[in-house]
Amino acid sequence: DLLATGDMGIGNTTASSAVVAAITGRPVVEVTGRGTGIDDAGLARKIAVIEEALALHRPDPRDGLDVLAKVGGFEIGGLAGVILGAAARRVPVVIDGFISGAAALIASTLAPAVQPYLIAAHRSVERGHDAVFAHLDLTPLFDLGMRLGEGTGAVLGMSLCQAACKILDEMATFGEAGVSEKV
Repeated sequence: DLLATGDMGIGNTTASSAVVAAITGRPVVEVTGRGTGIDDAGLARKIAVIEEALALHRPDPRDGLDVLAKVGGFEIGGLAGVILGAAARRVPVVIDGFISGAAALIASTLAPAVQPYLIAAHRSVERGHDAVFAHLDLTPLFDLGMRLGEGTGAVLGMSLCQAACKILDEMATFGEAGVSEKV
């Protein structure tokens, strides 16, 4: 009834920043963060590498497959496939951190009809995550200062989604509970 995404890898914030910059049109410096905590010199190199890759490969921002092939990664493609498959079956997807957000951008570029099936679990500390939310018109369920994207935020988000469904399905109305509407 509900899927969650997550990732685990090395260097995947670099590919995700490239995807986010390519699709949203935002400057690389605006969507690139420190990942696992690199220093200022490492961040400057990371930004330069992404800018060079985008200039060299020139991915088409309207074509998610082109962006994925030119600057994405296998984990981003796999997550985009999960999102596309879930939406095709009308199953909502709770997207975790920045890498899952980049995958959601790829998926929504390939099939814009996936957007209503996306639920943003949390706001990552990665700078580019807000660009993902703005582009997909999503508001994260919470902001706990989480950095990792292994799906932990999505699992917390799933719990919140399940609680919301229980409230809608099981909570009595004032009339059903015999509560007077007059106070």
